[in-house]
Amino acid sequence: QVQVVESGGGLVQAGGSLRLSCAASGRISSINSMAWYRQAPGKQRELVATITNGGMTNYADSVKGRFTISRGNAKNTIYLQMNSLKPEDTAVYYCNTFDYVSSRDVWGQGTQVTVSS
Repeated sequence: QVQVVESGGGLVQAGGSLRLSCAASGRISSINSMAWYRQAPGKQRELVATITNGGMTNYADSVKGRFTISRGNAKNTIYLQMNSLKPEDTAVYYCNTFDYVSSRDVWGQGTQVTVSS
């Protein structure tokens, strides 16, 4: 089975930067796209950014121009570089992918990002 683990969250002042990492393990040949989601207190989980195996990316309008999703050389690792952070970016950020062999949506445990004003 595929597992993903996030790291890199923390507390930062508005205008600052953070980089999140997500490492996939297990049967990684059965995954294609990977994504970052986030969930703020009292709100629904929302898509932040996606990246395919071919490197195509897509972003939520709220983060375009500030966040960058990328893959590592090993391709089982993705990153989310977050610049010009705003208090409204405060949320738990989750890494996500889909295991096509088991037809299972795979989520990490989440990493907290807090942006102070």
